[in-house]
Amino acid sequence: MNFVNLFHNYEEAISMILFVIGFSNLLLQKNLIKKIIGLNIMDSSVYLFLALKGYIEGLKAPIVVDGVRSVEAYINPIPAGLVLTGIVVSVSVTAVMLSLTIRLYARYHSLNLDEISAMINKEGK
Repeated sequence: MNFVNLFHNYEEAISMILFVIGFSNLLLQKNLIKKIIGLNIMDSSVYLFLALKGYIEGLKAPIVVDGVRSVEAYINPIPAGLVLTGIVVSVSVTAVMLSLTIRLYARYHSLNLDEISAMINKEGK
């Protein structure tokens, strides 16, 4: 097995490891706050990966300075724009999830998803 590419692209490997940590946290935790944290870890790993893919060594940010107008001198601004947009959406989704978690806690006095679903099933019967 050749690990040369893994060591050369260690940033991408770290991003993938963070994604797996967040995904396993999202699947295995029963606490709603811990699930939200796992989703935020997943989001952050995706933003890290996009930022890494958008960066090119030796090129500058797409701001015209010193009269250099050649397209080859600058990086593509699309990945940075996608990351910024994703961060805004992620903060909004996190706020909604936290507010719903507060409402669930106020009603059921628990953050354990299994206990909440059991209480909902008892209410339905």
